[in-house]
Amino acid sequence: FISEPSKLMWILVDRSSFISVLQTSSESLKVGAYILTGVGAVTMLMGFLGCVGAVNEVRCLLGLYITCLLLILLAQVAAGLLIYFQQHALKREVSIVVHDLIRDYDPDNQDKKSIRDAWDYVQDQLACCGWTGPQNWTENEILLNKSLTSYPCSCSSGSVDVQPKSGFCEIATNKTVSVADWPVYTKGCMSNVQNWLQDNLGIILGVCTGVAVIELLGMVLAISLCKNIHREEYSKVPK
Repeated sequence: FISEPSKLMWILVDRSSFISVLQTSSESLKVGAYILTGVGAVTMLMGFLGCVGAVNEVRCLLGLYITCLLLILLAQVAAGLLIYFQQHALKREVSIVVHDLIRDYDPDNQDKKSIRDAWDYVQDQLACCGWTGPQNWTENEILLNKSLTSYPCSCSSGSVDVQPKSGFCEIATNKTVSVADWPVYTKGCMSNVQNWLQDNLGIILGVCTGVAVIELLGMVLAISLCKNIHREEYSKVPK
């Protein structure tokens, strides 16, 4: 029953990942995070009631534990199916979120510093620039006002030593500058994020399967205990 709170803590606390970018901007992911909070809290409560019922051999609490565990398991399966069939809509929402972030990126805006730092971290660590490519940054008003003579520092490909990897860096030139002149990564982050998810898909599926097996095992043991309590009570009835 620790899995849901762990997922929640990862989504809500991790400020240096792509998940942080989505959590700050995506209403769907925010709602999902708080749903996981509720599911995790209910699961821990049911685990406590299950322990009390097992120690004191209270069939009512064990029955409640079994029922809630079954409902939670069914909810997890339904959520997994929903995510699977809605993955194209999720991709569109992610694309919109990132494009809005790039367009409104402003190093002087302290209100959005956390999401800005998270996106800088993503571009730096995944060695990418923009969502589909560095041309996405031409939508940023600050860069347009500077006639593209600046570029996002976190996109720097290493040909120019840039520290820190945040905000905008200047290009020392009097010529007309285009995106092709930027010393940045030419690959967008979309494919890198998808590759990361693909590489870690086995781990994600393994964890989900392990959680489901543990829940099923808990249900089987609770049902078995309920049956044994019933038989023991029945055997004590005087003949």
